[in-house]
Amino acid sequence: MTTAFRQSVRRTAGVALVALLCLAAGRAPLAGRAPARQTLAARIDAIVNRPLYRHGAFGIAFLSLDTGTLIYARNADQLFTPASTTKLLTEGTALHLLGADYRFHTRVYRTGPIAPDGTLRGDLVLVASGDPDLSNRIRPDGTLAFENEDHAYDGSPDTKAVPGDPLMVIRQLAAQVAAHGVKRIDGRVLVDASLFPEGGRELGTGTTLSPVVLNDNVIDVTLTPAATAGQPAVMHVSPDTAYAQFTDAVTTGTAGSTVGVTFDHDVAHEDGSHSVMVSGSMPAGGPPILFAYRVKAPSRFAAMAFAQALQERGIAALAAPPDAKPDFAALAASYTPDAVVAEHVSPPLAEEVKVTLKVSQNLHASLTPYLLGALVAHAKKDIEQAGFDQEHAFLAQAGLDLTGASQGDGAGGALSAFFTPEFMVHYLAFMAKQPEFAVFERALPILGRDGTLWDIETGSPAAGHVHAKTGTFAAFNNLNRSLLLTAKGLAGYMTTADGRHLAFAIYANRVPLPREDDPLKVEKQIDQVGQALGEIAAAAYETPGRLSH
Repeated sequence: MTTAFRQSVRRTAGVALVALLCLAAGRAPLAGRAPARQTLAARIDAIVNRPLYRHGAFGIAFLSLDTGTLIYARNADQLFTPASTTKLLTEGTALHLLGADYRFHTRVYRTGPIAPDGTLRGDLVLVASGDPDLSNRIRPDGTLAFENEDHAYDGSPDTKAVPGDPLMVIRQLAAQVAAHGVKRIDGRVLVDASLFPEGGRELGTGTTLSPVVLNDNVIDVTLTPAATAGQPAVMHVSPDTAYAQFTDAVTTGTAGSTVGVTFDHDVAHEDGSHSVMVSGSMPAGGPPILFAYRVKAPSRFAAMAFAQALQERGIAALAAPPDAKPDFAALAASYTPDAVVAEHVSPPLAEEVKVTLKVSQNLHASLTPYLLGALVAHAKKDIEQAGFDQEHAFLAQAGLDLTGASQGDGAGGALSAFFTPEFMVHYLAFMAKQPEFAVFERALPILGRDGTLWDIETGSPAAGHVHAKTGTFAAFNNLNRSLLLTAKGLAGYMTTADGRHLAFAIYANRVPLPREDDPLKVEKQIDQVGQALGEIAAAAYETPGRLSH
């Protein structure tokens, strides 16, 4: 298996990586598409009976929000692997329990007095609030920006980072500290990440979980190949901090060759910084491609970036050494209103939910159970489970049959993730009656328009009218050197062409894909299944009257 193919497997084996699987998809109807005059059942049969799916299984449910009845079902009472459609439950619960207007407050405290000469005689502590968006997503109007193909899902020519300075929030906090007259810090620059434990990895891309999230806890390394083979590729790093220094060893291969780039020889130093070799090859004349370096210790990354931002403001400051063991429980006695020297208030949670659902941001969704455990349950141990207990109580109060649901993480990457299509549509129907529904629906990708559905069914009459969450889960089949598409999912809402309001869930599970060594062609194979799910949704939109006839 080639290095490039391994990278493709790594990318597509995540939780909801539809945004990477879009090369030339959705540009034209797939062959064999049934005419709109057929019944929905006939149109769905024509799709699920394609040869590609002969070993797979489909679970489908359409529920009328107007009558509350299930009007089309296919294996709707069976458990299916949902992939990132799991995020519908995670984010819906957060909206309900925290509120769409909830805002994270990230504060910086001094633990001692500021002397007349500007010396802070104590520590400077940034207390992490769990805000997932300490980044450049924040726009002047207070909304959060996103790219359809998020930088967390790297390695595709279409992957983009949100424009701007990833250290924007950190620099703003440093400016506020300077405005308080601080010119020197006698103590340490610390990041208090004790809200919940740091160090676990989300199950899709392996990004580190932490209460402090700077630039989604990744460093964007963008490589541009030369015009001719044999020349080095040009590297751009963002944000460029002391936390990680990168050596560019990527060469330019022949035109049309495969992309193969890895982060090799990641060496950790005593001060907590890293030296990383970037190796591999990119085809001559090809486009720039972003690769995400996932930081190992987000709190150290943030502390070093914050100290750097303070230094840029003329403040003599050093991040505490990594072997320092601050007693944050004791330091918390200093976290008083008069000790605040900087504060960042996030946009409302409604905006964060939008980012998570539109681009299927695994890290943000995986953090959510911890946030619910810490902020709602006020748990001090077993915090993630406390968050799931909050979700369970919310769903149970909704009267949902929880025997049709299983969840093991916030994003949908756990092996225990299973939902029945029937459970999912009843959950969606419940959410449609909640005060936060308008926010919830607006946060979903729109068919053929944005998010992870930006290139699905772009030419269909349903484009722009279906709001739904995608999901993708794949695993490498060593026996056949190919991929098994464990799950493809699509679940959400639509208003049909004749004005009916529907909730729906569509799952395709266990679809073996043909062997293909070219990673771009592998992505197209997976995208073909995503297109099929989009076709089913579009068929429901187009087919008038009762859907089952």
